[in-house]
Amino acid sequence: MARTHYIAGNWKMNTSKAEAVALAKDLVEQLKGKTNKYMIGVPFVYLDAVAQVVKGSNIILAAQDCAATANGAHTGEVSTEMLKDIGVQCVILGHSERRHEIGESDELINKKVRRALNEGLEVDLCIGELLAEREAGEAEQVCAFQLSADLAGVTEEQMKRVTIAYEPVWAIGTGKTATPEDAEAIHKFIRGYIAKLYNQKVADEIIIQYGGSMKASNAPELLAQPDIDGGLIGGASLKAETFVPICVL
Repeated sequence: MARTHYIAGNWKMNTSKAEAVALAKDLVEQLKGKTNKYMIGVPFVYLDAVAQVVKGSNIILAAQDCAATANGAHTGEVSTEMLKDIGVQCVILGHSERRHEIGESDELINKKVRRALNEGLEVDLCIGELLAEREAGEAEQVCAFQLSADLAGVTEEQMKRVTIAYEPVWAIGTGKTATPEDAEAIHKFIRGYIAKLYNQKVADEIIIQYGGSMKASNAPELLAQPDIDGGLIGGASLKAETFVPICVL
């Protein structure tokens, strides 16, 4: 079935406040009236400023993480309540940099996923294998485990607000990209596994993004694959001139 392309920009730990606001303004202007689904994942400290820019536009505002708990004695954490208060609509969770640099476990990611969904937010859930795991033939096994663990307790109804981003860890920020055929094979596997966890309707409707050095030059071929429904873009999302061409495909 045809699914709307969902193009998301993950700004990671980049931009100044002025740069964030300027980039958001450029995107609002250049994506106005376009029909794909769009999201930008903005650093915590600039979310409020960018929220004022994208309010009322066709761009979803996302945080790059959230706390697994409600407001309270959790120094340094940012709750879903706080995010919603300033206009955040989505949270990126399970990103490989948080899994492998910060050491987040699937148990913690699952708590965050359920917290965000229970608070009415959308979730962009990132899964994917390390290079050693791919070379050992374990890519599907890793993705299946992460899906099972991270979506534990998530209802079929809540899955309407979940997007899966497949990001082969070895292709993030390295310039390496999975071939369209390799990426499609894992995307197809993920969709099939979602059908096992839930049912075929959920699997048919869920948007699965590719995240791993997608850029304007390789996006058309990747997005032409039947099970690749969009992209979670890193470096290429930091400038309108490199992000917009992907958005309008």
